[in-house]
Amino acid sequence: MTTNLLPYASRLFNSLVEVVLPIHCPGCGRGSKYLCPDCLGSFPKLELPFCDICADPGMHGVCRSCKELQNSEALAIQGIRAPYLMDGLVREAVHSFKYRNFRVAAPALASALAQYLNENPLPGAVLAPVPLHRKKLRERGYNQSNLLARELAKATGIPVESNLLARTRHSPAQAFSASRQQRRDNIREAFKCRRDISGQGIILVDDVCTTGSTLNACALALKEGGACSVWGLALARERLRGV
Repeated sequence: MTTNLLPYASRLFNSLVEVVLPIHCPGCGRGSKYLCPDCLGSFPKLELPFCDICADPGMHGVCRSCKELQNSEALAIQGIRAPYLMDGLVREAVHSFKYRNFRVAAPALASALAQYLNENPLPGAVLAPVPLHRKKLRERGYNQSNLLARELAKATGIPVESNLLARTRHSPAQAFSASRQQRRDNIREAFKCRRDISGQGIILVDDVCTTGSTLNACALALKEGGACSVWGLALARERLRGV
């Protein structure tokens, strides 16, 4: 399918979904759009204090884990930011978007990201979604982070490079990893930068940040590709609870 036909195909897909499976807000059950403004406005926000780097809620300054990475020179990402906590309706919305084929949620979720980015600017001239391994992409049928990044690009005017990063190694889902160290081991050297990006600032886009291990691994690959700075932007941040 040629690139200029993709927007038409996307609109056709959304129309078919609404016909076959009428869309209602998961919070209140009303309306004809996924996530009504009232429910979107009720999402639990990630507020200070949080770790300056990984945004771990409740932390002041730099958390112990990020300090350890700094000391070992394994910290590649400048910082991670997110508008919401991964709780309540946010969790339900993200899980529907990520696992239940609710791709039509992308514009509403990206709009919330765009508003956050407008109020909390991050340095970066290019958006780059966190990639899925081709095996996972075949299983799911879409990369939710890529959908978010594309919609965010429309809302902000920041260009997106969907194929800037590649995931070269399939690894267990991070959600099933028990510790920070296990998460780091899972994705060590799992990404590569596809082209020279010397001197460019990159904003990584993902749906959820748990420990920041995946975003940091992506940042390492981008730094190896020449990026001067890499920030992570996720829709929601998990509470670590001792992870």
